[in-house]
Amino acid sequence: MAKEISKDHSKDMTVGVPTTLILSFMLPMMMGNIFQQFYNIVDTIIAGRFIDAKALAAVGSTGSITNLFFALGNGLATGIGVLVSHSFGSGDMKSLKRVITNAFCIVSLTSLFVGGLGCALSRFVLTNFLKTPAEILDMAASYMAITCIGFIGTALYNTISYIMRGVGDSQTPLYFLIASSFINVGMDLLFVIVFDMGVVGLAVATITAQVISAAGSITYAFLKNPFFKIEKSDWKLDFDIISKCYKLGGSMALQSGLIALSFVILQRVINSFDYMVVAAFTTTSKIENIVNMQFKALQDSLSTYTGQNIGAKKGDRVKQGFKSGATMMAVYAVVMIIVMALLGDVLVRIFIDGSETEIIAFGSKAMRILSAFYLPLGMIYVCRGILNGAGDAKFPIISGVAEMTGRVVFPALLCSLPFFGAWGLWVATGVTWTIVGTTAFVRYNMKDWRNGLF
Repeated sequence: MAKEISKDHSKDMTVGVPTTLILSFMLPMMMGNIFQQFYNIVDTIIAGRFIDAKALAAVGSTGSITNLFFALGNGLATGIGVLVSHSFGSGDMKSLKRVITNAFCIVSLTSLFVGGLGCALSRFVLTNFLKTPAEILDMAASYMAITCIGFIGTALYNTISYIMRGVGDSQTPLYFLIASSFINVGMDLLFVIVFDMGVVGLAVATITAQVISAAGSITYAFLKNPFFKIEKSDWKLDFDIISKCYKLGGSMALQSGLIALSFVILQRVINSFDYMVVAAFTTTSKIENIVNMQFKALQDSLSTYTGQNIGAKKGDRVKQGFKSGATMMAVYAVVMIIVMALLGDVLVRIFIDGSETEIIAFGSKAMRILSAFYLPLGMIYVCRGILNGAGDAKFPIISGVAEMTGRVVFPALLCSLPFFGAWGLWVATGVTWTIVGTTAFVRYNMKDWRNGLF
């Protein structure tokens, strides 16, 4: 049985108290999400503080499109992790190893293709689609091209991380993410301050850290983790597994891509207001990302929990997991609603100079509006984790289309109404969460969890 091979490198979530299992698995991922956010903002901070404003703008101008590329790789890795959890839950060691070997083949080829495409089209996309200002175009194109070259490092790290999580190990990926974060900071400072390489240095530092993290985690897995003791026969291409990886991972990648694309479109509506609204929305978005990190950790924990129990044909435990996850989500959501009501202005001040009192007041009120919708937001993550873990390939597309539609349609509609105005940006976000959360809950209840069928 796969789950009996090593308790040091796995966690069997098909037995035991669901709340305890989910919470213990989630804590390392919560910490990892914090470091992931840190990793993501380092280039921005160093560009603004140690190069110049143009460099900061160049790095920022590539964010929406590079996130779109990386969403594809992350979605594929997530789907692979679900298949691993199914094999682990069923105790099928041979199938688990076949998923691992085929996963590395398809992720390597896919990431090389996507990364190469992004590199080749970087200037064209920045010029014709994002309308990047001419004074920062060269820097932005260089940064995007180099980052895309290193996409394979990110894709392989995400893949190995989701494979480890699929067998219940959420701690090892955290260690390599922490190491990668510090390597990235050190190399950023070295290449920018010492070697004076500008945004090229930032890009080179980022992809180097990603490649080192991927190489280190893969080496560790194959040397230490018994699930990676691969035999020659395990490297045979299995087109059924490849099809499942692309079907499930592709739908999750499409969901992430649609959401990322909706933010690109939404930015045009935001930019139609004055700088105060733009600054307030930027700030509240950063705070929203911090809140979402913990919801995302819960989602990924529920995905692994569900995947293992689906593999073990224990549908009733999935229903128990949903109740546990919904309870944890509700507690966290209520706490954050109280925090935003009492300390919203304090959080906004972290990102904005204290002298900008009007923006701080605007942003804190916006956070109170957003926080009123944290319960439906949390329900999105709970249901998404369960449905992803069950291998529902249709739901990510349904969810992605619903969220993209809401983020594109409602802001323009509500902001055009005089009694909403700029506040329509935040109300629209909340309405979108409510619609997507309701859709997710309905989809969850469409499934016969005893038989694992829709």
